[in-house]
Amino acid sequence: MGTVFFAVAATALTALSLHGLLVRPRLTADPRGLRIRTTTGKHDLHWPEVTARVRTTRRFGRDSATLEIEAGDQLFVFGWLELGADPRDVLDTLTALQP
Repeated sequence: MGTVFFAVAATALTALSLHGLLVRPRLTADPRGLRIRTTTGKHDLHWPEVTARVRTTRRFGRDSATLEIEAGDQLFVFGWLELGADPRDVLDTLTALQP
């Protein structure tokens, strides 16, 4: 039973590691707009169609911030792990790039 549990855990860890390597960077921005990479492909968004905000929630006694980017009927949610920086700082950077 221990061998089966170890094999399942190792497979899950390998899959998560590969996903993290293949999809990075998840979010890039320039004066024209945003490019978001997901497992289904790349999404190029222009600034007029983008709404970005930071949502803060409290879980297990800790505040957690996520960056939400809305474009039409699509919603992309990024945490600290996907961004590599605090979502508040990323929102400030995106606001500065937006014309």
